[in-house]
Amino acid sequence: MVAPVVLVLAVLVLYPLARGVFLSLTNATEMNSGGTIGVNEIPATYEFVGLRNYIEVLSGADGTFYPRLLWTLQWTVICVTLHYSLGLGLAVLLNRALRGRTLYRMLLILPWAVPPFVAAFGWRLILNNEGGLLNAVLGMVGVPGVDWLGQPLAAKVSVIMVNVWLGVPFMMVALLGGLQTVPRELYEAAEMDGATPWQRFRAVTLPGLRPVSGTVILLGTIWTFNQFPVIALLTGGGPGGATDILVTEAYYQAFQGIRDYAGAATYGAIIASMLIVFAFFYRRWLARTANEVFG
Repeated sequence: MVAPVVLVLAVLVLYPLARGVFLSLTNATEMNSGGTIGVNEIPATYEFVGLRNYIEVLSGADGTFYPRLLWTLQWTVICVTLHYSLGLGLAVLLNRALRGRTLYRMLLILPWAVPPFVAAFGWRLILNNEGGLLNAVLGMVGVPGVDWLGQPLAAKVSVIMVNVWLGVPFMMVALLGGLQTVPRELYEAAEMDGATPWQRFRAVTLPGLRPVSGTVILLGTIWTFNQFPVIALLTGGGPGGATDILVTEAYYQAFQGIRDYAGAATYGAIIASMLIVFAFFYRRWLARTANEVFG
């Protein structure tokens, strides 16, 4: 009964993963990977080089890995923190009896329903230096326009803003579902004991959301770490590579200029390894803190 699922995973996940790891151990590029021109078959001539690609990347020889890694970590931490905090705040508000609550939920979920590439192109129009909506609004209140996509700091702020806009609805929906599973009796008991709203939030809401929070933060971290569309379509990694993260760097190596398949595969393998290690220790930390709290 599980054979179809195993087959799909093998074709769509396991084989590409194994192929990528293999390519990362070679010197495969567009020039030596072979191919077919008309009726002529050109054989592949790339060679096995072992861990040389990993050594070159991790030693900083290419000059791009560590700057990209630092910005990727900053990007991920800032975005996930804002995703969770804003999503939690909205979930708490929408969990109360509120007129028009269904309408508010629908409006707040809309960014999640918009495909990322559509959102990225829409935000390019909003953030455009000349004729952009945001600069037009700033000009109406007497604030000079900003080159949102052409200055390094402004471009970083822009991609974070767009990614937060896209990611908050998921956090809000997930945390709202978690809030609705917290027994009302706990809030009533805490209120009868004289607990303030902040004390009820800290002692009842946050512990009740622990399982959901652990899962959505892990998923949000993985998705944000690999958030390709926002960076690639909004700024193209610019200006001057200021907004490039590891996954966009891997893409550019594989599909721009002389395609470096081995280098891109090396980046991909390193990204996957980092996320696997993070997920392993993060889940262990969650289990340990849960045992300390409930144990």
